[in-house]
Amino acid sequence: MPVVIDGYNLLRSIQKRSEEFESLSDVQLCKVVGRYLKLIGENGEMIFDGIGPPDKSGFDNISNLEVFFVGTNTDADAVIEDKIRANTAPKRLLVVSSDQRLRRSARARKAMTEKSEVFWDDVQKRLSRKGGTKEPPGKRHGLSESETEQWLKFFGFEE
Repeated sequence: MPVVIDGYNLLRSIQKRSEEFESLSDVQLCKVVGRYLKLIGENGEMIFDGIGPPDKSGFDNISNLEVFFVGTNTDADAVIEDKIRANTAPKRLLVVSSDQRLRRSARARKAMTEKSEVFWDDVQKRLSRKGGTKEPPGKRHGLSESETEQWLKFFGFEE
């Protein structure tokens, strides 16, 4: 399910909730959300008001997330509403914002909505879970004697 996120709405919500995240930047937020989207196998768009920082290179190469700054002639809410209207499969769309106007627009098209706080809690929960791929046994136990001899021979260290 594609995810459309009201960038500054999410960022301000996070910063207000905890001192731990008071200094979280827009770039850091996007990187965290990108990791989350990659983990769950989804793609998303983060829409920010304004023109953003002069150097936008920090937003390059973020997995599974496109980042947009809407400029000075419009606002993120209007752009997100346009995206909701233009979406050909709105029932598969998730709109992340605590803004009532956006949530109403999304619900009118039968898109799913999630408040910023709830979304961030899910992001934190998913990213903090232990797991992933298991290490091969050889990593902790080392190579067997015959494997060591094979590598020594391969690299020309055999006596």
